[in-house]
Amino acid sequence: MSPTRTAAPGRLLTQVAGERQTGALVVDGHPGGSPGGAVYLHDGAVVYAESPAAPGVGELLTASGRLAGRTWQAALDAGTAGARVGRLLLDQGHLTQGELELCVLGAIYDAAYFALAPASAPVEFRAGAGHWLGTVVRVEAAAVNREARRRARLLDEIYPHGKVDAAPVIPVPRAPRERVTLTALQWELLVHADGQRTPADLAQLLGRAGYATIQELRRLAALGLIERPVQTDKTEGVRLPRARGSAPATPATRPVVTLDDPPLSPAVVTRQRTATAIEEPPYTGDPVTNGTVYRPPRLARRKPGAKLPKDLAGEPPPEPAGADEVLLKRIRTALRALR
Repeated sequence: MSPTRTAAPGRLLTQVAGERQTGALVVDGHPGGSPGGAVYLHDGAVVYAESPAAPGVGELLTASGRLAGRTWQAALDAGTAGARVGRLLLDQGHLTQGELELCVLGAIYDAAYFALAPASAPVEFRAGAGHWLGTVVRVEAAAVNREARRRARLLDEIYPHGKVDAAPVIPVPRAPRERVTLTALQWELLVHADGQRTPADLAQLLGRAGYATIQELRRLAALGLIERPVQTDKTEGVRLPRARGSAPATPATRPVVTLDDPPLSPAVVTRQRTATAIEEPPYTGDPVTNGTVYRPPRLARRKPGAKLPKDLAGEPPPEPAGADEVLLKRIRTALRALR
């Protein structure tokens, strides 16, 4: 076991992979920042990765309904000691080789993104450490590093504010647009966001990849459908909390969109405008007529479709006098003309 030191996790991964070492590269996380994680290697190849922000193979298989919970637990009980959990699932016919490999590959790239994301963090390499799943696939360390960097760039292009990745998800009380198109994952996230669950909590709950969850949450933030985490500024005074749904006192900033626009592209998200609230005219008091203050009558609550009270609805306009007689004369004149 190497001593803990502060270094770039991606660079250290390249180093131990080049030396064809076997063990676990453990990256410490810290609250409010990178969640950290661990990358497992065998003879220099990445065989597994895990992170608190990313669901593991078990969560992905059980939450999706591919495996029953008791089946997964039985494999854990029987195969953890010998690092044979993956092999047991294959031998017992619960999964095919292709299904398990795809699931493990997804878990590796998902967790490696969170473990390798910080530019510098406390890192240690535990030589000889293995994962209880066993070796299912082998991935080059260079490919894992490239994918982690690519994913970081994609997130910044969607919405360049990383605080969304760890803050509790709070849906806005009212959509900023007349019409909104959501993906299936975006809908699930908004439905299950209760103002306390973080992106990692939602990923675990829904059995979704942690990176895909953050990706959709950044898109929702760019659309203005979730509350954006407050950027702390030491020079500002203390702000009083405002009621949920009330309009802010300062102009609101939102992306430039039209009602029927397709999902926002990164180029559109970067263009923003400031929408200034419309000021109401000052109140000058009730109008006065002949020394009497006029106040319009207040309408009582009524059911949809119900008629107004008689004193407010008014009487229908009277018909003109002699309307029937005039009509009869016109009919007689027309009949005479036909003779």
